[in-house]
Amino acid sequence: MYQALYRKWRPRTFDEVVGQPHITETLKNQVRTGHLSHAYLFIGTRGTGKTTCARILAKAVNCENPQDGNPCCECRFCRGIDEGSLMDVVELDAASNNGVDNVRQLRDEAVFSPATAHRRVYIIDEVHMLSGSAFNALLKILEEPPAHLLFILATTELNKVPATILSRCQRHSFKRLDTASITGRLEYVAAQENLNLTADAAALLAGLSEGGMRDALSMLDQCSGRETIDTETVYSALGLAGRRETGTLLHNIAEHDAAAAVTRFSALWQAGKDPAALLGELSALLRDILMCAVAPKGGQALCSGSYDEQLLQSFRGVFPIPTLIADIDCIQSALAALKTGQARTVCELCLITLCEPGLGDSLPMLRARVAALEERLEHGAAEEKPAKKPAPERPAEPHPQAEPHPQVEPRPEPEPEPPPWDDAPPFDWEPPPEPTFSAPQPEHFAPPVREENPTEATANIPAASGGGIWETLRARAADAFPIGLSAILNDPAQVGAVMQGDTLQLSVATPFARNMLDRPDVTAKLGALAAEITGTPVRVQVAERGAETPTGAPAQTADADNRLDALSKFSIVQFRD
Repeated sequence: MYQALYRKWRPRTFDEVVGQPHITETLKNQVRTGHLSHAYLFIGTRGTGKTTCARILAKAVNCENPQDGNPCCECRFCRGIDEGSLMDVVELDAASNNGVDNVRQLRDEAVFSPATAHRRVYIIDEVHMLSGSAFNALLKILEEPPAHLLFILATTELNKVPATILSRCQRHSFKRLDTASITGRLEYVAAQENLNLTADAAALLAGLSEGGMRDALSMLDQCSGRETIDTETVYSALGLAGRRETGTLLHNIAEHDAAAAVTRFSALWQAGKDPAALLGELSALLRDILMCAVAPKGGQALCSGSYDEQLLQSFRGVFPIPTLIADIDCIQSALAALKTGQARTVCELCLITLCEPGLGDSLPMLRARVAALEERLEHGAAEEKPAKKPAPERPAEPHPQAEPHPQVEPRPEPEPEPPPWDDAPPFDWEPPPEPTFSAPQPEHFAPPVREENPTEATANIPAASGGGIWETLRARAADAFPIGLSAILNDPAQVGAVMQGDTLQLSVATPFARNMLDRPDVTAKLGALAAEITGTPVRVQVAERGAETPTGAPAQTADADNRLDALSKFSIVQFRD
């Protein structure tokens, strides 16, 4: 009986597995050293070798003559596992055995020792399909497994496996196979099967498999009825339009020729091409063009491999990036709408929308139209600049779509009319003399003396020896001190000063002013400014008016005498000399 190629050429040892060395080497070392886990979880997309590696591991742990971590494939256990007749190795499909009763039955059988093999192995494929109760039943046996038991779980959707299961398994992630690995394996299988497979057809099948070896071998098996398997054979066997037809269709879209695109699709429809496959090819081609546009240097490595570099380069710069994104989104929406039926109508509407972007109302298409308008405006602005300012050697030609602007001569400026008062009769008038400004002397700005307070007036009059030191000092204080301190120093009602010898005595009116001025940093700066004015060192003292004067003599006032007379009326108060 004929056996499918993907089953006939399934790897039997770890060394035959293609494209997963990071997993096969680890499993070989664990088998060789005996450091095996009780539960493994294999993760990856379809056709990457999860179930194959699970069967090889089951053979390796039970093999009577292991060879460097690989099973010998000759002993009774290896042959029994390959044939499916060994009762100690059980393979379950969780998609059809996902109930809690199935897992409970498995759990009850797992506690028994193996009948003939060394270890009892359970391979559960698509484990994410188990129900919540089934996972809970499986969790118990995973927590405390017998020494002879080995679980190998496989899944394509890791997010659906509970964290309690994940934490008890040793995880291995299978990656998608690259195009070169699949191409080499296809050529090897074709040579063994006496199939005339061309290199272009092998690369095309590898690109269409999307990283899955099983899909590539299945498509090769589908094309094996021809004497020579080339690209045209692959397109015809798989119902694809072909690179040439897809490229021509995309050229019609680039030229906005909706009639030619619909006519070509009608011919492909009559030839039996699958509409979904046609849209998929068109989407893959646009995606490869997008990758080349986004990453010019490494875009070829990001391409699917279904289209050659020459075809991709022919569309270089034809589609802006926003247009590519909008077209791919439109095709994906059409592929989703194919499930509702009327495939021909859906494909025709999709092609018409791609040829006439103004008909689309999706958000990506609106963005593409806005981007096209912005680019057109920028392009028009860039071309108008040389038309306004032509080069002296060769005047720039106007834009072909725009009318040339007429040369407008500058209009002469009118002479100013004389003002109406020029006709008025003259009259005798001479302008006043211009004022002359001279630097004011400091004594001109002496603060006014308030006669109502003789003490304060006396304090504000500088000593004859000091001249206008205080007034000059206040003028400089405006720049040397903050605005709050300079306002206090320049207020005659707040501060007065007398120069006695080398001491500048400040008399302040309020305790607040004294607290602001009677500080070491303020008095030191005032002394430094006074020293710059006089040319000699100056010491600054601050006192409130009515308190002890800087010289030490008490300031006698009428208020003080009145207060002393009032206190003398009390017998308890005594005055001492």
